[in-house]
Amino acid sequence: MPEFHARSALLPDGWAEDVLIAADAAGSITAVTPGAPPGAADRLRGAVIPGVPNLHSHAFQRAMAGGAERRSPAGQDSFWTWRETMYRFVGLLSPEDAEAVAAQLYVELLEWGFTGVAEFHYLHHQPDGTPYDNPAEMALRHLAAARRTGIGITLLPSLYRHGGIFGRDPAPGQRRFLNDLDPYLRILEDCRAATRGDPQAATGMAPHSLRAVTPAMLETVATLPGPLHIHAAEQVKEVEECLAATGARPVQWLLDNAPVDARWCLIHATHMDAGEVVALARTGAVAGLCPTTEASLGDGTFPLRPWLAAGGRLGVGTDSHVGVSPRDELRQLETSQRLALRERAVATSEAAPHPGRLLLEAALAGGAQASGRPLGGIAPGLRCDLVELDALHPSLLGRSGDGLLDAWVFSGQANPVRTVVVGGRRVVEAGQHIARLEIGEAFAGTMRRWMA
Repeated sequence: MPEFHARSALLPDGWAEDVLIAADAAGSITAVTPGAPPGAADRLRGAVIPGVPNLHSHAFQRAMAGGAERRSPAGQDSFWTWRETMYRFVGLLSPEDAEAVAAQLYVELLEWGFTGVAEFHYLHHQPDGTPYDNPAEMALRHLAAARRTGIGITLLPSLYRHGGIFGRDPAPGQRRFLNDLDPYLRILEDCRAATRGDPQAATGMAPHSLRAVTPAMLETVATLPGPLHIHAAEQVKEVEECLAATGARPVQWLLDNAPVDARWCLIHATHMDAGEVVALARTGAVAGLCPTTEASLGDGTFPLRPWLAAGGRLGVGTDSHVGVSPRDELRQLETSQRLALRERAVATSEAAPHPGRLLLEAALAGGAQASGRPLGGIAPGLRCDLVELDALHPSLLGRSGDGLLDAWVFSGQANPVRTVVVGGRRVVEAGQHIARLEIGEAFAGTMRRWMA
């Protein structure tokens, strides 16, 4: 059975030295013993932290990262102009392309310390909107990419039917996304069947947003088991449209009309008023924050300080994949607050004075909850997902404990991740994924065809 010996490891109750971590054949931790000799265990000589769950991904967007930066003719660029570029791009993707792009992304996520991904998947159909022979084909390509790379995955097939709040006709660029409820439920069941019994995978639901589903659709999906993710209040325009259509802001509408609880993850939730912040936090739902994407799209700044004060839970995701590192998401989250508030060390408290530690532990707990899998810590019963940081890396040299986490999050650009273990198996060694070359060649071939 797999055994690992960490010179230093972040456990649920803090840092410990000489930690022996034992796992079973399925990749779950069976015992954690601080102060133990290494014996014959696989030795991790740096600082070991739990693998970080990525709670929000649209994998196909990795291939267009950096390709939607040009100023539009109107000169008023925003999420909405970026979205038009994305709609043009999605017409290029075949199932084989989608798998190649997802595999490349998952390699990069693993190399930076993400060990699980929640794949919010809405690219369902052929370019003309016709379903594939297997309507779940595109979703299952992401599962295949996850299994090939070794990353854990929560498949979140997305229900997407309309183009605006409660029934507006969809745009032509959305035709690949669209399903009525019954076809969507069949895709969902195919995903459940494919992940059932796999400790590395799970399935949940993703009604895309209040722009894309009706109240009746949301009501039906909310009765189903598993984690439920929904985009909410990402844009001021979305808030204004929801107010005009319903008299309520998006988060308030959900709180008033849906059974929001700890199963739910509201992606972005950027534009909440003070009452929504407190009320949403009380439900136990997770705020799914994607700081580098939110900065890239000019979305706005999440109300982090009041959210934490209200006991709100959060996790981080890479969304459009302009960034692929948990470090960069945590760094952007804190530095955006510093710019907005003109203060330092925003994500701290008297009991938790290091923002690196506070933000990492929040992302571990919230990401695990939103993924619907036993993740987010080095403890018996959880998945054996480990990230070894190179303590001799220039950005970490001489640091230890919480000071090392601060240095990891807030200093340097090079990657100090040396080893990544997922489900008790090494997938990254000496900073490189074990299948990096092969997967990178397939991705390069896909990109060359598109650029020809």
